[in-house]
Amino acid sequence: MNKSIKASQGGFTLIELIVVIVILGILAATALPKFANLSGEARLASLNAAKGALGATSAMTHGKWLVTPGNSKVKVEGTELTMDTTYGYPVVTDAASAKLLAEAAGLSTTDYTVYVAGNGTTEPAVTAGSGKFAVVPNSIATTKTAAKCFVLYSAPTATNPVPVITVGASTNALAIDACE
Repeated sequence: MNKSIKASQGGFTLIELIVVIVILGILAATALPKFANLSGEARLASLNAAKGALGATSAMTHGKWLVTPGNSKVKVEGTELTMDTTYGYPVVTDAASAKLLAEAAGLSTTDYTVYVAGNGTTEPAVTAGSGKFAVVPNSIATTKTAAKCFVLYSAPTATNPVPVITVGASTNALAIDACE
């Protein structure tokens, strides 16, 4: 009777252990790429939030300007912004005015780098032109990825009297892999 009890108390066989290890390896191999792509998704979400913050700040300053049209200064969140007296939106003439607008939008320099035309760099190259600046996450600011993973603010012009704020190189949706 003791022999039958010992036989039923046996552990896993070597074949069973190998099959379980192989199945776990296959599951890990299929799940790993999904987790590896999270950094690009996080950067894209961060850029969309920065786009929304810049848009909200522009709209808020425009609303304040409408209350006192022709006013050349508007104070937002403790930051005084110079306004375009024709269109009533913040003016971006140099690095200082771009950083002030980014600061008023709550975009911290610990999280983002602000690029303007004539900053001595080509990252991102789309900042060429007056009235434009780009906001890039600091985690990629010194890499080639910054050239395609950014928020671009373009001040109002005669052809477009409101600011144009885009994520990435065009108005099309930015692909997650652009921010990898």
